[in-house]
Amino acid sequence: MTFLGLIFLQIITPILILIVIGGALQRKFAFNLRAISNLITYCLMPAAVFINVYKTEIEMQVLMQIIGYLIVFSLGLIVMAALVCKLLKLEKGDAATFKNGFSLMNSGNYGIPVSQLIFHANPLGISIQIIVMIFQNVLTYTYGLYNLIAATKSGLEILRELLRLPIIHALILGSLLNGFNVPIPSFIWLPIEHLSDAFLAIALLLLGAQLAQIELKAMINKMVIITSFGRLVIGPAVSLLFIYLFGLDGVVAQSLFIASSFPTSRNSSTLALEYDVKPDLAAQTVLFTTILSSLTVTVVVYVSTILFL
Repeated sequence: MTFLGLIFLQIITPILILIVIGGALQRKFAFNLRAISNLITYCLMPAAVFINVYKTEIEMQVLMQIIGYLIVFSLGLIVMAALVCKLLKLEKGDAATFKNGFSLMNSGNYGIPVSQLIFHANPLGISIQIIVMIFQNVLTYTYGLYNLIAATKSGLEILRELLRLPIIHALILGSLLNGFNVPIPSFIWLPIEHLSDAFLAIALLLLGAQLAQIELKAMINKMVIITSFGRLVIGPAVSLLFIYLFGLDGVVAQSLFIASSFPTSRNSSTLALEYDVKPDLAAQTVLFTTILSSLTVTVVVYVSTILFL
C-alpha cells in the first residue's frame, strides 16, 4: 500500500467510520443534538483543550508567529472571497454564504480529532490546532456574523459571548498552570483526562448526526462546487504561501498547513439557519466539503509530511 493510501486508512478512515456511525444512529434514534453539542462545548472540549495546553510548552516567539500567520491567512481568504463575489456578481445571500464557506473552517469537532490522530505523540501539534480553533471561533462570531446580518452585535457584546466560551477559560487556566509549573493531583487529573479521551469519538459522532439531518437534494450546484474548491484547494494553497513567507517549519508549519485544509465550519450552517440567510445552501456546503475533505485532507497530510518532516 502506498504512503498516501496508508494515511487515508489510518487517519481519515477512522474519522469517516465514526461520522457514518453518528449519522446512522441519528437516523434511527433522532438524538437531541443540542444537548450533545452542549456536552461537548461545556465539558469534553474544554477538558481536551486544558489537557493539551497544560502538557505543551510553546515559546512566546512561536506563539506570536502563529497568531500573526492566522491573522494574515484569514485576511487573505477574506479578500479573495470578496473579489470572487464581485467577479461572479453574487447576490447578497449567496455572497454571504460563499464568504463564510470559504473562510470559516471546522476546526473543532473535525479539526481537533484529526490533529489528535496525527499528533498523538506530539502535544504541540494539537495545541496549535486548539489555537486555530479559538481563532476560528472569534472569526465566526465577528466576520461570520457580519456577513449574515445587516447590523452586527456591538464589540462589547461579541466580547461577552467569547468570554462565555468554556474553551477560553480552559485555555487560560491550562496556560497559567503550565506557565507556573503547578502540579495537578491525580484525583483531579484523571477525571479531566477521561473527559478529554471521550471528546474525539463523541465529537465525530455528533458531526455525523448533524450531517445526517442535511438534505441531499440539489446539493451539487454551482455555488456549492465553487465554495468547496475554494475551501479545500485554494485555502491550503494560500496557507502554504504564507507559511513560507513567515518562515515557519517543522511541526508548527505542518499543523497550520493541515489546519487550513479542513471543511467548512458547521457553525456557518447554524448561523445561516438562525438568521435565515440561504440556510439550505450553507448546509449543503458543509456536507459536500466534509465528504470531499476525506480525499483532500489525506493529500494535504501527505504533502505536509514531505515538506515539513
